[in-house]
Amino acid sequence: MPLPTRCRVLVLAISATLGISGFAQESSLPPEPPAVTEGKVRLDESETNPSLPANPAPGSYDELLKRLEKNEQEIARLNSELSSNVDNDRSFRDVFEERWSKVQDPSITTVDEQTYTPGGSKPKQWYDRLSIRGYAQFRYNFVVDEDGAPAQLIGDRSVSDDQSFLIRRARLIISGDVSENLYVYLQTDFASTVPDSDDSTYYAQIRDWYGDLYFDEDKVHRVRIGQSKVPYGWEDLQSSSNRAPLDRSDSINSATRNERDLGVVYYWTPEGAQDLFKEVLDRGLKGSGNYGVFGIGAFNGQGGSTLEENDNLHLYTRLSVPHKLDNGQILEMGVQAYTGKYVVGSAPIRPLGVPPAMIPAGTIGAGDDGGIVDQRLAGTFVWYPQPWGLQAEWNIGNGPGLNDEQTAVVKRSLTGGYVMALYRLETESHGTIFPFGRYTYYQGGLKNFANAPYGTINEWELGFEWQINPQMEFSTQYTIADRTNVSARSSGTSYGQFRGDIIRCQFQINY
Repeated sequence: MPLPTRCRVLVLAISATLGISGFAQESSLPPEPPAVTEGKVRLDESETNPSLPANPAPGSYDELLKRLEKNEQEIARLNSELSSNVDNDRSFRDVFEERWSKVQDPSITTVDEQTYTPGGSKPKQWYDRLSIRGYAQFRYNFVVDEDGAPAQLIGDRSVSDDQSFLIRRARLIISGDVSENLYVYLQTDFASTVPDSDDSTYYAQIRDWYGDLYFDEDKVHRVRIGQSKVPYGWEDLQSSSNRAPLDRSDSINSATRNERDLGVVYYWTPEGAQDLFKEVLDRGLKGSGNYGVFGIGAFNGQGGSTLEENDNLHLYTRLSVPHKLDNGQILEMGVQAYTGKYVVGSAPIRPLGVPPAMIPAGTIGAGDDGGIVDQRLAGTFVWYPQPWGLQAEWNIGNGPGLNDEQTAVVKRSLTGGYVMALYRLETESHGTIFPFGRYTYYQGGLKNFANAPYGTINEWELGFEWQINPQMEFSTQYTIADRTNVSARSSGTSYGQFRGDIIRCQFQINY
């Protein structure tokens, strides 16, 4: 009957030391034949080294050393086997609890992977370098008061008639360094809706699918190729898993569909900035992640997982500098801009509610696929919550917008932004709470919707996010809305103004 693994290690060590052939057989080593010559073992060694005995047994010292070396290799192999199978000696519950305790906001793992660690860790196989994680958000909204056009929020399709519970996001992320110079990030959302569908939902869609090519081991210089977030807007770059309000402000988020596009971008991130980007997320200060101190890139321009409609590329650039004051307070200031031509989708409407229905000029349905000038400039200021925090962003520019007669989409000016105050309240046994208040204003075209309706958004939000533990979060807010409904209608009047109050709730799980 073979000996248990730990006993074998002990037996092998004893046999290596004493040279006992029986134990060598237990370790699958053949017995060593005696090598006695003229009654002595290697006369030249015994003569030159008086400390060696004249007739050692059961073999020469060379043979003994060889056996010892083989046994040491076997001991090392068995120790490695013990380490790799350590979970076999533990219950499933122990393993599950340990791994569950390590679950956290997915954006924290992302910034950890993108930060250079001096010295690094021992080399790993590529499949050991990848991590799998994600999060899901479940929502319920209740319209308290409604006036004007039907209730609608751009960032939440459940705020409308005949809607209640909603899976807003269901993300699965695979990422990691597959080599010293290549980082991959793959994110799929399983809560997408098929375009132009009235009753199909919860389909899988690519959100991010890119590779980072590092030019140096300290991850200062990198080129990102694939579908990723465009470098515009601090709040747009902040993960939805980490944001306090339920949705991004439309003033900044109206720049790019799903905040993402297909293209290539260069990021420059000095080590000191990497450490600060990582610190604000590790400490739970609501950071936006590592999108470089400086970035410049080119993208298709249509945004999201949508087809490109013209040969024109959008060019983006961003400069964002984090800084820590002498008292430990961290702040970040930035500026960003982009330019390109955007092709607007179309749908039949009655201009100002007067029949007949028509497709506005300047849209793809009217044969205008060259695109309309789309360019913005934005500034950012972030005072991280320690414990008080402040976020503010504002942008100006020109972009596609439906004219006042609702007959054609043309280049129109736009302006808008938001300001948000928040507080970080840490409790001893009840998690962390972030009360917040945000005001949003925007006037301009909403290019990501059919006919690029020109609208006005004037909105207040008051609420809090409760991080119960690293795996679970609950958020609720009260929204006072005055915003343009972006639905195109072939009968009646399109793009009316919705005014109302909404109670909103969300439960998030991280896994």
